Amino acid sequence: MSDYYEVLGLARGASQDEIKKAYRKSALKYHPDRNQDNPDAEKKFKQISEAYEVLSDEKKRQIYDQYGADALRGGMGGMGVGGGGHGGFSSMEEALRTFMNAFGGGGGGGGGGESIFDSLFGFESGSDDAGGQQGSSKKMNLTITFDEAMKGVEKEVNLTNYATCSTCDGLGAKSASGIKRCSQCRGSGQVMQSRGFFTMASTCPQCHGGGKTISDPCPDCRGAGRVKKKQPLTIKIPPGVDTGMRLRLSGHGDAGERGGPPGDLYVFISVEPHSLFHRDGDDLIVELPIGFAEAALGCKKELPTPLGGSCRVSIPEGTQHGKVLRVKGEGSPNVHGQGRGDLLMKVIVETPVGLNEKQKELLTAFGELEGEQNSPRRRGFLDKLKVFFSL
Repeated sequence: MSDYYEVLGLARGASQDEIKKAYRKSALKYHPDRNQDNPDAEKKFKQISEAYEVLSDEKKRQIYDQYGADALRGGMGGMGVGGGGHGGFSSMEEALRTFMNAFGGGGGGGGGGESIFDSLFGFESGSDDAGGQQGSSKKMNLTITFDEAMKGVEKEVNLTNYATCSTCDGLGAKSASGIKRCSQCRGSGQVMQSRGFFTMASTCPQCHGGGKTISDPCPDCRGAGRVKKKQPLTIKIPPGVDTGMRLRLSGHGDAGERGGPPGDLYVFISVEPHSLFHRDGDDLIVELPIGFAEAALGCKKELPTPLGGSCRVSIPEGTQHGKVLRVKGEGSPNVHGQGRGDLLMKVIVETPVGLNEKQKELLTAFGELEGEQNSPRRRGFLDKLKVFFSL
């Protein structure tokens, strides 16, 4: 068997970071899944995996540096280290387990029947222990009034989530001594299976991907490390939210498993319609009905604003039906705190109905006095009709 340092192309004083980088580079180069037509690749892959297994462990590395590979024979779980120079690990499974651990493959989240290279580059950790699994995120719908959306509000709700068990602090065991590394996957959370030329990773059936087994489970959570619990929560809703917006409350989903981080809570907002205001982004639209005389002569109107105040608006004389008047800065607050929208008033000119005799007389007299200069749009329309019929 060649010197372990030479196998990885390293000097004897190499750091752990250098050892890991050298192994990763060589392991990717000689992995059997990438070298199906190269019979020597499997042997080389076993050699570099064996070298990394020893040199990445400070205790094993110290023994190797002082006494050589023979001193480790039988001391690595029967892997056959230094077995007469005949090629390192006794099985490809051991070499592949080292490979998965070096690339963070013990995350416990791998699915059965998944090729190593399908998930390899999504891992970040080089730990030998299976990582925790993040808790599930939750969704809830929350309906608020229009006034609450304009001013902002705090809502008290009760959530039923998986919460970290307070008895065992999420360990799942009565004590830390009751947690053991899984003997079947050696803490990786995955076992390797060879299928023809391909090697597949599947969740360990003994620890179910956790990498650990519990000999004395917590009586409250029964080893799960979390329990279902109803908890109060105050949701702060900022001013300016609108229907369809979503609030993300980090960490308020289900508690994670095996020490993993909690999920998030997503709150989907619905705002009840208002009887007066209609929303268009940060602008608010209100329809303002006025009489025929008010539109012709002009007038002033007092209108409420969405935050509880009021504003006085001047309607200029000759205002036409459908005219939109704008009041700057009196609309909805921006949900990101970037000012406020505008208040838009759409003028609705109402034709008078239910006229008495006196009103009819006055309107008739007005009609006799009305000239083309009083109705420029109507005059322009009549001119177009004359041109159309003369064609």
